[in-house]
Amino acid sequence: MIFKRRIPADWRETLRVSLWPRRSWSRSAKYVTKRILRLTGSPHAISAGVAAGVFASFTPFMGFHFLTAFLVAYIVAGNLLAAALGTFFGNPVSFPFIWASTYTTGNFILNRTANPENKDPGDTLNSLEIGNFWEGGVSALFHQLVGIWHPIVKPMLVGSIPVGVSVSVVTYIITRWLAVKFKNRRQKQIRGKASLLMGNKTDIQEQI
Repeated sequence: MIFKRRIPADWRETLRVSLWPRRSWSRSAKYVTKRILRLTGSPHAISAGVAAGVFASFTPFMGFHFLTAFLVAYIVAGNLLAAALGTFFGNPVSFPFIWASTYTTGNFILNRTANPENKDPGDTLNSLEIGNFWEGGVSALFHQLVGIWHPIVKPMLVGSIPVGVSVSVVTYIITRWLAVKFKNRRQKQIRGKASLLMGNKTDIQEQI
């Protein structure tokens, strides 16, 4: 394969790139934007797909964002590849803001009953004894993870719906505007090249 790495990246490099891109975040964002606009499909399909990926990034189920994005994109007739690229919205830089906004919003919607004991989320996470995984097995760890449902996961899930939908709607509008503008400019360039080609062809015929 052209431009393939001579020495394959080890797991440390793969993990580092997944958390922090080789390019800067601004260059990576521009790259993803260009990839999205160059996708084949209607402006609605592309925009709906990106919006689905953005919405999935607000859900607290890490590791299932792609599946969530594909499901939502299928429901709203969005482009699946655009949905996958839309999940780029959730990254190590944006996740702290996403989690804070969904957790706060969720607690507000639930009338602050999601965390009745008013425990700090960090204390709840620190209380998980991962070492018990080896002592009590999967069952022990599962019961500990269930313990964070009410104080953390539930409010984040509830809050992810209004916050995620709001941001997704804005994303859809912006992406659709960019997609329409990009396709119009591309069609104009194609028509210009076609006109130039026809003009050259006419000149050749006149010369003959």
